[in-house]
Amino acid sequence: MTDSDDDVPAWQRRTAGESRVGASVAVLSIVTLQVMLPNQFLPQPAWLLPLFEVVLLVVLLVANPIRINREETWLRWAGLGLCAVLALAAAWSVVRLVGGIIDGTLSDEPAKLLASGGAIWLTNVVVFGLGYWEFDRGGPAARAHARKPLPDFLFVQMQNPELSRPDWEPQFMDYLYLSFTNATAFSPTDVMPMSRWAKALMMAQSAISLVLAAMVIARAINVLH
Repeated sequence: MTDSDDDVPAWQRRTAGESRVGASVAVLSIVTLQVMLPNQFLPQPAWLLPLFEVVLLVVLLVANPIRINREETWLRWAGLGLCAVLALAAAWSVVRLVGGIIDGTLSDEPAKLLASGGAIWLTNVVVFGLGYWEFDRGGPAARAHARKPLPDFLFVQMQNPELSRPDWEPQFMDYLYLSFTNATAFSPTDVMPMSRWAKALMMAQSAISLVLAAMVIARAINVLH
């Protein structure tokens, strides 16, 4: 590393690449939540989507097991495909939940309703976190090679490099935190969206989170009374 490299933040220069562990655990947690949901919240047969998601994850793990630093077109499309399948499954669950609340076909058991709603809400948090992580500056592999200098999300450490470690760069946990705070506050907190697609995605997540929270809680209270 040259002296000039020392003056460039890690997120702006080429690095070894992010560990695969965080994103893999996130995908497995989504699959687990899907398996635990009642069948009415998943396309039928209910086992097909979780199985397909696990197969795609295994392919990615075998091709790039430790560090996400291989820039190959088919790997990029496999990662985006997995993200798309997870997003479609989450969208299906949201539509089924909201539709069931509106037409009154869901269970009248508040505990079961809140548990299903909570699982779907949490699934959406993780799915949007994966989406932010997968698209920011071209994805994890492109970030490792510093392909795009301009960030789609502006983290605090980027604005105040003197308050962070020299080797800091955004990783999956940072995007999961962004997703969680956006889903609970319904607005940006300490991470600012810079590009239009980032703003649109955060706006969609806030809207979905607000609808889920309002309708599930209102229905549960109505059942209790």
